[in-house]
Order: sequence, then C-alpha cells, then structure tokens
Amino acid sequence: MLSALVRNNTKRLVTSQSKTFIRNGHIIAVHRDTKENNTEIPFEYTPENQKRAEVIIKKYPPQYKKGACMPLLDLAQRQIGFTSISAMNHVAKLLDMPPMRVYEVATFYTMYQRKPVGKYHVQVCTTTPCQLCNSDQVIETVMERLNLKPGEVSADGIFSLEEVECLGACSNAPMLQINDDFYEDLKTKEEVLKILDGFAAGKPPKAGSSRRESCEPFTGPKTLTEEPLDVKSVTRSDL
Repeated sequence: MLSALVRNNTKRLVTSQSKTFIRNGHIIAVHRDTKENNTEIPFEYTPENQKRAEVIIKKYPPQYKKGACMPLLDLAQRQIGFTSISAMNHVAKLLDMPPMRVYEVATFYTMYQRKPVGKYHVQVCTTTPCQLCNSDQVIETVMERLNLKPGEVSADGIFSLEEVECLGACSNAPMLQINDDFYEDLKTKEEVLKILDGFAAGKPPKAGSSRRESCEPFTGPKTLTEEPLDVKSVTRSDL
C-alpha cells in the first residue's frame, strides 16, 4: 500500500514538472527537394578535390574508411557552398556507407549547411558569455547593415546570416565568425561595421582579436611575466 502511494505521488510530481516537448528526429531534419538541392543535380568532386578525397580516405584503415565521412563532407561543402543531397550520396558511395549514415552525420553537426549560403557566411555567437558581453548589439548591427534576419541570404548571394551557439572563443567575447575566420572582442558597432564593409568591398580584414594578443587580459599579463624559477634552487641536489 505504501509503495503504491509513493509511486503515484512520484508519478504526479514528474508529470507536473516535466514540460519539455520531445522533438523527434524526423521533425528536426527532413529533406525536401528544392530547385537548388535535389537528387537530379549531379555531384562529383573536381579533379583536384578528388585527389584530396583519395588522400583523406587513405588515412584510414580500409575497414574503417567511413571515418573519412566528416572531412569528405566538408570538402564537398567547400566545393559547392553547402552539403547537398547529391553530395551526401556521393560521399556514401565513396565510403561504401548506407546513405542514411551520411545523412545522420550531416544533420547532426551544425558545421554542415543543408541549404545554400552566401559567399560570406556570417555566424554570430549569442551563447551566455557573448550575450553577457553584449552580443545583442553585434547581431543587431549585422542585421541592420546586411538587411538580413538569421537564416536569410542576401539577394546578390554575397552574405548570409546565422545565429549560433558557442564557437569556443568565450574569453574573447563577443565575437562572430565569417567563413573560417574569427573576429573577436567586438565591443563597438564601428568594429562590426568595419569588418562587414571590408568583406563587402572584397577586402576581408585581418582575423583575430581586435584589441589584444591572443586572449591576454586587457590590462596586460599579471602572471608569468619573469623568467621561470630554476627548480634546482628550491630542491635538494641529492634527490
């Protein structure tokens, strides 16, 4: 009797507190043919990229060549600008993998773009460290200058915008990524606009932190500023 009462109370407690909507995989990622992305559009690596693909595959034992799936998808994306259904099928064929296994990889990792993006793909981090450093100003500035909302591509195909989770540059927040390059410590609107205007003019500015070397404190280093201590001066010579 007591155990039944405990089970019932526990069940009611869990039910009342759990309000998370479970999103099944088929809801999160479902391929829909479009004029830019369908199986009727063939995909083949260029001769140069085919050689690169062969080099990548040889890095893995024959029975584990499916480990090359991610770099081959990245290679395909760099060739055509996104990860198309035909590109995924081609990678599956090269690696003797079921196409579904390749689809699972491409839809799990956000580095793979499942639809065409701009020549310059702008990703603005709005995770907590960047948000606390005013990433809202960064993304609002980008949206205003490019006249884009997250997920959109400019009419000329030059820019696209995406709001993303942590990009791993928390100590240099706020930051954004354009293609492969990080632009960090973006404290003012002017800094963001200068970067965007440089890309618009076809002259990408130098990547990295805009205010300091690496991720040193703004006020300069406070530790490890002298020659390291000679360990012999504090240890016994007979040990």
